[in-house]
Amino acid sequence: MAGVRAAVVRICSMMTISDQEFSDLRNLIHMRFGIKLTEQKRSFLVGRLQKLMRKLSLDTFSQYYQYLTEEKNEAALGELVDLISTNHTYFNREKDHFEYFIDIALPTVAEKLKRENLRDLRVWCAGRSSGEEPYTLLILMMEYFGPEYSSWDTGILATGISDRALTVARSAAYGSERVQQLPEYLSRKDYTPAGPGEMAVTEKVKLEATFRRFNLMNTSFSFKKPFQIIFCRNVMIYFDQPTRDALVNRHHQFNEPAYYLFIGHSETLGRSQTRYKYLQSALYKREEH
Repeated sequence: MAGVRAAVVRICSMMTISDQEFSDLRNLIHMRFGIKLTEQKRSFLVGRLQKLMRKLSLDTFSQYYQYLTEEKNEAALGELVDLISTNHTYFNREKDHFEYFIDIALPTVAEKLKRENLRDLRVWCAGRSSGEEPYTLLILMMEYFGPEYSSWDTGILATGISDRALTVARSAAYGSERVQQLPEYLSRKDYTPAGPGEMAVTEKVKLEATFRRFNLMNTSFSFKKPFQIIFCRNVMIYFDQPTRDALVNRHHQFNEPAYYLFIGHSETLGRSQTRYKYLQSALYKREEH
């Protein structure tokens, strides 16, 4: 009964949000982060924000919106996206992508670069990175190249908008149960105990990952060179179709011709786009022309 009473108290104490307040916040979130909140997400938004608002001594969502916009408060906006985005992931998620990466994509790129007498291998993990994906790819790359890895100009750029997720990524320490998703021969070599119930990525792997805060809603990407391989998985599920199309166009500009774009298995580029060739579920190749 105590649990039921507590739940009733929480419901009764939930803050209220007007139609205008919800519209203002929803539009701001969509404009800044591409995340499209439907009407059904109204109570979700209130539930995620009310504890923070009370901490800030803000009584209404109008005050909170003003707090976000008047000072162009980037730290506050980062705190907002941390609260409304889901950064749940784990090692070896959608493992068929990693199998394709090590069996086909990476050898294809590496052999082409060798024929051109180049060693500049560029891989980008885009969106909400807490580190599991880029570290897995780095381990696979080191496994593939073996002793030759140091002769390649490589590493991985991993970006996201959640400061909380990026902090986890830079720490490179994870619960042991999450690391267990990796094949044993990888986890045994590249992770070490880091405390009770935790494993940490080895320093040699950690040093090869560059983590940066980067918003995929930026209207232009300022990278110096395009990438041969882009992972942008389980990001576009939060976007409406125009936002997805615009992001795919920007990816296209920084994905080298004839190379790869990985997206989430619950995502699709749609039949109307012609910039990428479909290879298999959630995997595309940029057309050469």
